[in-house]
Amino acid sequence: MSDSELNDTQPNRALPDTQPNVVPGETQPYSTKRDTQLRTAEKKFPRWLAALCVVILIAIGLLAGYGSGMSQRYAAQNTQVTGQLDEQFRLGTQAVEAGNFELARQYFEGILRTDSNFPGIQAAYTDLLLLMQVTPTPVFSPTPLVSPTPDLRGAEEIYNTALQLLNSSDWNGAITNLDSLRKASPTYRTAEVDGMYYMALRQRGVEKITTGCQDVNLEGGIYDLTLAEHFVGTGNLDSYAESLRTYARFYIIGASFWDQDWLQAQNFFAQVLDGYPIMSDSSCKSATKRWYEATIKVADQLLAAGDTCGAEEQYAAAFTVNDPFNATAYPTATEIANQCNDGGGGDGGGGETPTAAGTPTAAGAPTAIGTPTAAGTPTETPTPCEQSLHRCDGLRRTFLTPKERI
Repeated sequence: MSDSELNDTQPNRALPDTQPNVVPGETQPYSTKRDTQLRTAEKKFPRWLAALCVVILIAIGLLAGYGSGMSQRYAAQNTQVTGQLDEQFRLGTQAVEAGNFELARQYFEGILRTDSNFPGIQAAYTDLLLLMQVTPTPVFSPTPLVSPTPDLRGAEEIYNTALQLLNSSDWNGAITNLDSLRKASPTYRTAEVDGMYYMALRQRGVEKITTGCQDVNLEGGIYDLTLAEHFVGTGNLDSYAESLRTYARFYIIGASFWDQDWLQAQNFFAQVLDGYPIMSDSSCKSATKRWYEATIKVADQLLAAGDTCGAEEQYAAAFTVNDPFNATAYPTATEIANQCNDGGGGDGGGGETPTAAGTPTAAGAPTAIGTPTAAGTPTETPTPCEQSLHRCDGLRRTFLTPKERI
């Protein structure tokens, strides 16, 4: 083996210090000078600046986390708003199909105010406006009314005229003069004029909702009451006016479901029935009449679906209203009641005999419930069919006619 190969197999020897001895006054090598400069820079770099950098980095991290959280919150909020807009768009489309263009316009304009780029809203709103142009619909005058000619009277004179008209219940005239007063002198008796505006708009709105069906204007009444609310603050409308506005809205929504969804129509008119049963629109159908007709339609749908007991309950509910159509519906309702009580079968032969109570025994068959006698034989107690709307006939029942109820 050669000496070079033998040296390759030996461990490396420690290298001698290659740093040259620097004599004072002589120039240091470049590497030694750089190390010296770095150590000097480290001594000069203050610790507080390093701490400040750490604080800045932490602040940047916190801001980034906050921004990410807010982005997620805004995304969730946008998702909720989109869901609400989808629901309004669906209701507006249903109102268009039902021919209730004014209600559909309110839904679509609400969507446009929130998001004018909502998918399909521009086309739907344009089609609605075209339908309203070619379809004869009631046209309501916008309020408050504007005087067609300049009013050159003084502010005091206009104020007194408006006050006289208000005291004489001429709401339109009072509002016209108040408009002229505000145009001529916007700061004249501001509080008093606001109060007069509220009274005139409130009274006119109530009249539009509660007047006879030939002149009723539910939409106009809602609009006037909403304008009146602006003069006293949102939520400060008096309870009577607020309830009228709510029931008028329910009536309009219930009418939009007419011939489209009888169950929804029944639900909305049931709410109006509880609070203002005589409310009507230009059709002159009261909320009571509309609820009755919707209930009969729901009963017909349940009967067509084979739910005789559900249909019987709806008929019984409808008959609580004294309507001329009851006499026509009694035979059908009686037959349905018998089918429901018989479990869909007859009342003779070897069939099971149900009672009005319909309490199942251990074997699962309904039996008559009575009071045991001394011999242990039960005697029948009056069954629930003996009510104001029914007449017992053995174990069957029929609906009483209006004359029989008297």
